[in-house]
Amino acid sequence: MTLPHPPETAWWSPQRHADRAPFLAGRGRITRAVRGWFEGRGFTEVETAALQVSPGNEAHLHAFATEILTTAGDRRPLYLHTSPEFACKTLLASGEREIFTLAKVWRNRERGPLHSPEFTMLEWYRVGAAYEVLMEDCATLMAVAAEAAGANRLTFRGIEADPFADPERLTVAEAFDRYAGVDLFGEDLAGQARSKGIRTAEDDTWADVFSRIIVENVEPNLGHGRATILCEYPTSEAALARPKPGDPRVAERFELYACGVELANCFGELIDPLEQRRRFEIEMAEKARIYGERYPIDEDFLAALAIMPPASGGALGFDRLVMLATGASRIEQVLWTPVA
Repeated sequence: MTLPHPPETAWWSPQRHADRAPFLAGRGRITRAVRGWFEGRGFTEVETAALQVSPGNEAHLHAFATEILTTAGDRRPLYLHTSPEFACKTLLASGEREIFTLAKVWRNRERGPLHSPEFTMLEWYRVGAAYEVLMEDCATLMAVAAEAAGANRLTFRGIEADPFADPERLTVAEAFDRYAGVDLFGEDLAGQARSKGIRTAEDDTWADVFSRIIVENVEPNLGHGRATILCEYPTSEAALARPKPGDPRVAERFELYACGVELANCFGELIDPLEQRRRFEIEMAEKARIYGERYPIDEDFLAALAIMPPASGGALGFDRLVMLATGASRIEQVLWTPVA
């Protein structure tokens, strides 16, 4: 009887695993360094349940659904979480103050060089901290990862960024003007976009046009040479962030980019449960309009939000950080066992 040989294209073939081994070794060093950085600053590492009542209430997030069976045989729907955010904020309501987690998360309809259906999210929260403090955290975490990997540059598809340089800070309005020639808060965003050669459809909403400009005109230009912190998102595009004092048009939300790659999404956290419910309902109405489905709202989370102290929190795509620090070109190179 002849035993089968592994196909050369399988991630577990000895040759392909040997090619991935240096990236995986780098992942291990970066994991230890990041944990050490948080622990050295008094953070508590937490573990959150992957099964949740709601996987998140953003219109364009797609979850993996399952169900739980009671001992009586009753069925109740549950979801694999798309982020540990709800659970982490609930822990802040319970009395924790500075926490972090390296959580496995799941997102459906996502696969590509930078996307895997299952990936690792680094999330951390600081009670009482301004969201600008998380900008400093992000800058430091890039340096920690690069140093652990033995790299002096973050790289992706020929684009480099210095992980030890102070990131550029750029508002979304400034980025729209610089890279698209569009006034973010001016009249007729779609008309402005068309005048600049940006395609739009007749049924596009303001959010659709906003997203297209971000993806096609802004993101590819961010994080070249050094990282970029893109901040002050329109409030309508920051469902979980509090409005910025003095300018309710924008929210305390920023994203970190390096080499044209989005690495992190951070907020000054919204803690008004009534306003949060209103925003969730808007997002789920949009999800129903586009995809014909809704996710439930986690009532327990909203109840916890009512007693959660002011805080800022961040979510960083850990696998992407490893990719840029080790020079990997595809996310599967830094995952020990990629999804088949």
